[in-house]
Amino acid sequence: QVQLVESGGGLVQAGGNLRLSCVASTRAFSSYVMAWFRQAPGKEREFVVDITWSGGSTRYADSVKGRFTTSRDNAKNTVYLQMNSLEPEDTAIYYCAARPVHTTTYDIWGQGTQVTVSS
Repeated sequence: QVQLVESGGGLVQAGGNLRLSCVASTRAFSSYVMAWFRQAPGKEREFVVDITWSGGSTRYADSVKGRFTTSRDNAKNTVYLQMNSLEPEDTAIYYCAARPVHTTTYDIWGQGTQVTVSS
């Protein structure tokens, strides 16, 4: 079973930056589409961004376009989320997720990492 471990969360002031990392315990990392989701207090989990197996295509939620950037290093089994110009509304638990390239459902999830943006 593939395991995902996120890191890089923390407390930052509005306007600041953070970079999240997610390491996957699989030799077949390049066979997975990777994504980031987030869940704010009292809200449902929402999609943030995904990235194809090669890293050649990405999709972003409108709320983070132009501020967040995702990338992956298949040699390191790692996907990254660079978050710039953070806003208090970005405060949430951020989850890394994976799905095999031929499927449509994310069924592999990390434990999450807390991001708190103070105003």
